[in-house]
Amino acid sequence: MLNNKKIIIVMPAYNAQATLEKTYNEIPKDFIDEIILVDDYSKDDTVKIAKELGIKTICHSKNLGYGANQKTCYNEALKNNADIIIMLHPDYQYDPKLIPAMASMIAFNNYDFVIASRFLTGNAKKSKMPRYKYFANKFLTTFQNMFLNQNLSEYHSGYRAFSAKIFKKIDYNKLNNDFIFDNELLALICYNNFSIGEISTSARYFDEASSINFKNSCKYGLGVLLVSIQFMLSKIKFFKNKIFKY
Repeated sequence: MLNNKKIIIVMPAYNAQATLEKTYNEIPKDFIDEIILVDDYSKDDTVKIAKELGIKTICHSKNLGYGANQKTCYNEALKNNADIIIMLHPDYQYDPKLIPAMASMIAFNNYDFVIASRFLTGNAKKSKMPRYKYFANKFLTTFQNMFLNQNLSEYHSGYRAFSAKIFKKIDYNKLNNDFIFDNELLALICYNNFSIGEISTSARYFDEASSINFKNSCKYGLGVLLVSIQFMLSKIKFFKNKIFKY
């Protein structure tokens, strides 16, 4: 615990057998209370390895999608009375040693939400992020800052920390079950005026690190643009939709 806040790490997993143990071993366990892994019907030994490591493991009976996996993660964390929830992918792309810093930013009431940004201090280039991802991320972030009236360096990192009160206010279970879930949730955090902090992170790019293919990347990018436009139109009370309500 930090400042009497219960901290739970959630790990949305799919075919993570090659990287799960490395990720788990670098988690600073003195600072957290529990780790929950949700497996989205992996075809490898992810579940077996998770159980051997002693991680509490929840298994989907079929593949439901990245967003649905996160929903299960957050539902389980809330059932276990989490005050702070940190999402860490088990693909070893992000550095688990940042967990205490991210948790502290919420535990001492500085922020409600923290995103680990690869762009805050130029780490995206230092980490050799693929060029198409770099420029797509920069474009989408600029677009969203304009439409969401924010000044974030990145919206698309999967390394995030949340105060549990976010999930008690936002009906996240109604959001998309696919990759766009991440962006819908962050847009709703902005929409509901939760305070947002950023922390600089590096990232690793290698074959075993999870990544969406080009087709899904395009689908995600179009979804981001749509979410941003819906956000703005809802803010000016032009129309309601299932995500944003005025």
